[in-house]
Amino acid sequence: MAKKTGIRIGIVAGEVSGDLLGAGLMRALHERLPGVTYEGIGGPSMQALGCRSLFPMEQLSLMGLEGINKYPEILNIRKQLCQHFLSNPPDIFIGIDAPDFNLSLEEKLKSAGIRTVHYVSPTVWAWRGYRIRKIRRAVDHMLTLFPFEAKYYRHHRVPVTFVGHPLADQLGDKYDIGALRRQLHLPLKSTVIALLPGSRVSELKRHADIFVKTAVLLHQRHPQLHFVAPFATAETQAIFEKALYRHGAWFLPITILTNHSREAMAASDMVLLASGTA
Repeated sequence: MAKKTGIRIGIVAGEVSGDLLGAGLMRALHERLPGVTYEGIGGPSMQALGCRSLFPMEQLSLMGLEGINKYPEILNIRKQLCQHFLSNPPDIFIGIDAPDFNLSLEEKLKSAGIRTVHYVSPTVWAWRGYRIRKIRRAVDHMLTLFPFEAKYYRHHRVPVTFVGHPLADQLGDKYDIGALRRQLHLPLKSTVIALLPGSRVSELKRHADIFVKTAVLLHQRHPQLHFVAPFATAETQAIFEKALYRHGAWFLPITILTNHSREAMAASDMVLLASGTA
């Protein structure tokens, strides 16, 4: 048998926000545990740090009818991942958000003796309270973004650590707002509102019209407003731009960016965003 050279972590992120969270987690672990290897499913940010992605992350980034149509494919991916990790057990498995995909995978791995961690709490505290029972079966340790979530898990006897929301570090006192607005070509003296309708194609299809119509109403009442809309992919940007055309809203003072969502939020006075980790 080959000599084990370091810690091996199984890891799965299902969308752009999870990829960013996963990359942040990997960077933090690299500082403490050099030589760790990662494999599972990750996007470009995680892959750039060395994660071996066994399937394209985009195959999991589906919601609504699009997700229903692809459900058999998603189930097959989960089955293959499970078989892979059962045949080649990692030292630990970390599921990043995507609870509908990851919790079932974690439950199977945990029952086989593989330690499991779930990063980003499902919203059991707001809805689907029955999920806490599944979480107990699936998760050895929960990592939460908010302190009240950790309190909830302690109450239900689930091992938990509050790790904080990455935006607290990324958007704290890190940025010079004036310099940032100049970098992003935003007006220095206007009130700026960031529009973040989501990172997935399915989210844009559901949210783009609502966000555009909201921006139009705000501009009608407050003509001095300026908007900034950052997008993770050309495909999501195109959906939003079509919504602008559809509503005749190209008159809006709006700056459209590729990536730079954190900077756009930091440079803005207000943020309108879809639910999630943004």
